[in-house]
Amino acid sequence: MLEDVFKGGTIVAGLAVGIGAALLAPVLIPVLRPLAKSAIKAGMMAYDEAMVALAEFNETAGDIFAEARSEMASEANTNGAGSAPARGGRGRRRSTNYAS
Repeated sequence: MLEDVFKGGTIVAGLAVGIGAALLAPVLIPVLRPLAKSAIKAGMMAYDEAMVALAEFNETAGDIFAEARSEMASEANTNGAGSAPARGGRGRRRSTNYAS
């Protein structure tokens, strides 16, 4: 029945919906306002928690990268006595043969 009112698109149906909304607004606003406010507060709290979790993840990842870099430097100093670490199959090999 209500679907027919919206499908018809008559001026009378539009006026009825508009007048009904105007009459119900003072009754519904005091009920809907606290619900909207609590939904917004929950969203803000979830956002804050996500930001804290992301900051902790970023700090942990930074620590892991620093440890890995430190271990790489330590291994390079131990194995090559200060030489650069060997590249394990990454990148292209350049030919040093310049003869034509």
